Amino acid sequence: MTNILIASLFATSILAGIAHAEDAGKCGTAPQDRWMTQDALKVKATEMGFDVRQIKIEDGCYEVYGIKDGQKVEALFNPETGVQVGVDGDD
Repeated sequence: MTNILIASLFATSILAGIAHAEDAGKCGTAPQDRWMTQDALKVKATEMGFDVRQIKIEDGCYEVYGIKDGQKVEALFNPETGVQVGVDGDD
């Protein structure tokens, strides 16, 4: 029984890592000099209904920390286009 539990946990962690890598791949490979500014992304995210608290760069994506629809969110955005490509923790 313990072996089944360990195997299940291992498989789950691998799948979660793959899902996160897929989200990061959606952010593209554009050099940073072609990225939109964080200020421009903040404006765009605000127009989408986010109350932006912080923006970070994570695995080639812009990661927006904030509130949307009364919930804390960590949304991933393509840094060149500003298109939302995922929500962190939504694996």
